[in-house]
Amino acid sequence: MLGNLIGERFMALNFGESHGRCVGTVVDGCPAGLPLDESFIQKKLDLRKPGQSVVTTQRKEDDKVEILSGVFQRRTNGGPICMLIWNKDQDSRPYEQIRTIPRPGHSDYPASVKYGGYADYRGGGRFSGRLTATFVMAGAVAERLLKVALGVDTVAYAVAIGKIKARHIDFTSALKYRYENEVRCPDTDAAGKMKEAILAAKKKGDSIGGIIECVTNRLPVGLGEPLFSSLESDISRALFGIPSVKAVEFGSGFYGCTIAGSENNDTYVLENGSVVTRTNNSGGILGGLSTGMPLVIRIGFKPPSSIAQAQETLDLSSGKQAKLKVPGRHDPCVVPRAPPVVEGIVSLILADHAIRHGLISSSHLGVKRNS
Repeated sequence: MLGNLIGERFMALNFGESHGRCVGTVVDGCPAGLPLDESFIQKKLDLRKPGQSVVTTQRKEDDKVEILSGVFQRRTNGGPICMLIWNKDQDSRPYEQIRTIPRPGHSDYPASVKYGGYADYRGGGRFSGRLTATFVMAGAVAERLLKVALGVDTVAYAVAIGKIKARHIDFTSALKYRYENEVRCPDTDAAGKMKEAILAAKKKGDSIGGIIECVTNRLPVGLGEPLFSSLESDISRALFGIPSVKAVEFGSGFYGCTIAGSENNDTYVLENGSVVTRTNNSGGILGGLSTGMPLVIRIGFKPPSSIAQAQETLDLSSGKQAKLKVPGRHDPCVVPRAPPVVEGIVSLILADHAIRHGLISSSHLGVKRNS
């Protein structure tokens, strides 16, 4: 399968480059009848667009979405949904100076080798975080589908930036407060310290990483196709498509690997006529299948590789070591812009599995057509 396409029944193909004319996505497999328009997609894009605060890149992009096909009279028509946003504030001149000098921590060298020197090196090309806007567009369609058809909600928020960690955050608080501050952390005390940590790194010409937590509620039981298309497998694969992601864990994750089974096992009980578990160390997945409990994922983002400090690297044209100060405008931390991206990616996979499982019709939703 081509690396630019995700999903089997609900599919998203993304296109474009960081400094190309546009970036966009084509969503195929969305049932007809889903209420959808550009304003809904735009709200999601506005949450990740650059230049909104001192803790993000100062590249200015409107990220105004255009829906070119697949929507008629404010509802999906069953055809491929093509969406794009135009790049307007790219400055490629600094990248001409470093064509043969790979940036430390970036994909410049392996991409150049893989594509025989034809890879777009401007701003990282296809490997840029700019492409995450396409994940948000496609994910917004999936999110709307899951909400309308199944009542499913997904929220993502920052729980750690650098060494600053938030306290436990409940779903209601996350849903209400995650976008109330610049770092997208519902814990306001931790959020202030996180902002300070980002600005301190930025002042030193450095960068900082962090962790996003993502929770999905009201997910039906049984989603997933073991063994190699389990819910964990497909979600992990998709999340690692986000630039800077280096770690994914579900439920108790790595901590659960250090305790006894008697502590980590989730006990089944009957609650209001439904089978649930007293704890949720499994993170809502067992045997690759959803359990009906909240799906809990944590995603680790490395510090952005583009920093203002001079770094040592190799000049491929001369074969000699060189000093490089990465040009351009960059995020000192990607975590504040990541929640809508994570929500989009997770929603894409869940929508695909819901259709594969037969919980959502692949043709139409059966809603009343506009007169």
